[in-house]
Amino acid sequence: MPTILIVDDEATIQQSLKGVLEDESYKTSVAGTGEACLELLHRRGFDVVLLDIWLPGIDGLETLQRIRELDNAPEVIMISGHGTIETAVRATKLGAYDFLEKPLSLDKTLILIKNAIEAKKLRHENRDLKKQLQFKTAMVGDSIPMKALRQQISLMAPTNGRVLIYGESGTGKELMAHAIHGHSLRKDAMFVEVNCAAIPEDLIESELFGHVKGSLHTATSDKEGKLQKASGGTLFLDEIGDMSLKTQSKLLRTLDEQRFTPVGSEEPITVDVRVIASTNKDLEEEISRGNFREDLFYRLNVIPFFVPPLRERTEDIPLLARYFMKEFASTYGRRPREITDDAIETLMRYSWPGNVRELRNVIERIVIMNPTTSRFDRKHLPPLVYRDGGRRGGGSEFSTLHQARDAYERDYILKKLDESHGNVTRAAEVLGLERSHLYRKMKALGITAKE
Repeated sequence: MPTILIVDDEATIQQSLKGVLEDESYKTSVAGTGEACLELLHRRGFDVVLLDIWLPGIDGLETLQRIRELDNAPEVIMISGHGTIETAVRATKLGAYDFLEKPLSLDKTLILIKNAIEAKKLRHENRDLKKQLQFKTAMVGDSIPMKALRQQISLMAPTNGRVLIYGESGTGKELMAHAIHGHSLRKDAMFVEVNCAAIPEDLIESELFGHVKGSLHTATSDKEGKLQKASGGTLFLDEIGDMSLKTQSKLLRTLDEQRFTPVGSEEPITVDVRVIASTNKDLEEEISRGNFREDLFYRLNVIPFFVPPLRERTEDIPLLARYFMKEFASTYGRRPREITDDAIETLMRYSWPGNVRELRNVIERIVIMNPTTSRFDRKHLPPLVYRDGGRRGGGSEFSTLHQARDAYERDYILKKLDESHGNVTRAAEVLGLERSHLYRKMKALGITAKE
């Protein structure tokens, strides 16, 4: 139920507004001064404040200014019995949603309140989306490769030069494309992504260029293509090495002419698009095999970027792990977590074939699977990371065969427990052991049921 705070020193106005708003199913509170208003706002949140300009003590404009400084500020509608245009303009500049003159029109008041509630909701949604986007596009890392990439972005992002981003799967090529767009002159326009590897070959052309009704057996209406949606902004072609030769040919013409014709149409559409492409393939090798057009490669490869794999910048792993820990604590509404130095060392020794994406998934997994744990240790890591990241020199850390065998047994049992989601009975069945025998093994190897 939306909540409204009525701030006016006239009791008759307080009560009349309160009665009308409660009839409309709003929950209301009243205050007679600016000081009382601020005290209420510090104790609880409101969606909208109806604030009279002329109040005893601090006036409405000063109260408005203090309200706008609050973290979870409500929308404020100013009220005045003898307002001027100058006062209304000043109130708007201070952040008022709108301005009402007495005597109040109840219809207008109710419409403004409804719109103000919707505006507050949208403002909070935008704030949450910006937070999510910050997590999604932040370039975390102080390694030399990451510093070099940030420097390159600052130099070329403000241009319209086409970019080709190279890197293994999971290294953060999409993040790099977002960062380039975010620092470009097109940052306020659309960033449109097309995953060339995920869209079937018979649909990729329609997805990129759009189609008219009836041009395909599934085309029941006209469809705007991603190129047209991105006009004025940036088009990101992810994994372009998987694009068919037919679509490559049409894309080449579009890049040359900055116009294209939707599938089934005869009317060309002119666009203004900056293209960023990415690939995990060696495109020059694909050219030699006849899988990629050489002329398209040279059109795209104006500014090449290489995103290094995580194994080549292991010094960034502690920063990334703690960053993802903070991200998922926020996502799942949990308090901030710590990760021990021992766990960090294990993460740094693991090879990360899935790169940053794999690290992010590992951190999300341990946050989800350990909801009450405030401090994550090596034992909380998945068995594969725990086992491979715990090795030093292929087993040379063990001085005896007995130690090596115990370490292997411990890792193997941890893996099966993890696969059984901690169910000891189920893990015992998989291992071919009696439940009591497995418990004895776990105790001997220092494994707890919780672990």
